[in-house]
Amino acid sequence: MAQIKFLTDSASDIPRPLREELSIQVLPFPIAMGDQELQDGFDFTPQEFYDMLLAAPKIPTHSQLTSFVFEECYEQALEEGYTDLIYTAINSKGSSTCQNAVQAREDFYRHHPEAREKLNVRVIDSKTYTMGYGWAVVQGARMAAEGADAEKIAAFIQDWVDHARVVFAPLDLRFAKKSGRISAAAAFVGEALGLKPVMTFQDGESKILSKVRGEKNVIPALVKLCREGRAENSPYLLIQGNNAPQSDKLAEACRQELGGEAAMEYSIGGVIAINAGPNLIGLIYRER
Repeated sequence: MAQIKFLTDSASDIPRPLREELSIQVLPFPIAMGDQELQDGFDFTPQEFYDMLLAAPKIPTHSQLTSFVFEECYEQALEEGYTDLIYTAINSKGSSTCQNAVQAREDFYRHHPEAREKLNVRVIDSKTYTMGYGWAVVQGARMAAEGADAEKIAAFIQDWVDHARVVFAPLDLRFAKKSGRISAAAAFVGEALGLKPVMTFQDGESKILSKVRGEKNVIPALVKLCREGRAENSPYLLIQGNNAPQSDKLAEACRQELGGEAAMEYSIGGVIAINAGPNLIGLIYRER
């Protein structure tokens, strides 16, 4: 009988209770904050990290996950008797982590040639961030609990990430400016004019879809994108940071405009907060 190991990284933002319930292994990105090294998603709650981030004199940095880390994971899965391992990775255009996982797979099979017949390691490049791929991992683990095989689950995850749409608005532009998601010039003009960018990821690249004036116009813009672009009857997820009033308004607008409750409301983790800022709201849905 197939035994499937689900592996992802902490930029997937899968809430801890879900990953524990479904036995999803999450590899934490190391975050350097001053003279501290923190493990994303393990050493703090999202809310604790927002406070640390805003109080930090310098924006923290995060490192990629090395091939050594992945090869250890593959070896452990082999020892534990898994027949399949599915790693769903952070966008390869934003991190070398995915390529490191692929390299580790080659090294693993070279060092353990007998494993080729015992453990099938799949690496899926999500080409996106946060629960844009975390949701697919969660659903894949649920499918496995119901008896689905690894091939069917991997196909589902690939299909989801190929069609998932993450739309979000960073309401504080300094983090997106620092990370390069928005140019310094655009951020300066946006701050001066009160413009807020509505952004997404397309083929792994960040893209500004529109600029709206003032926070009050951000929510209608996000909801409109979802209403017009979401596949019929597919779930939608609410992305939130430290701006509870705006998150509550977005949730209410979605209930009114989209019908039904969100499949999940969750808070972004450390890696996403560093790059987009904790003050953001957004939606995730499957495109038509």
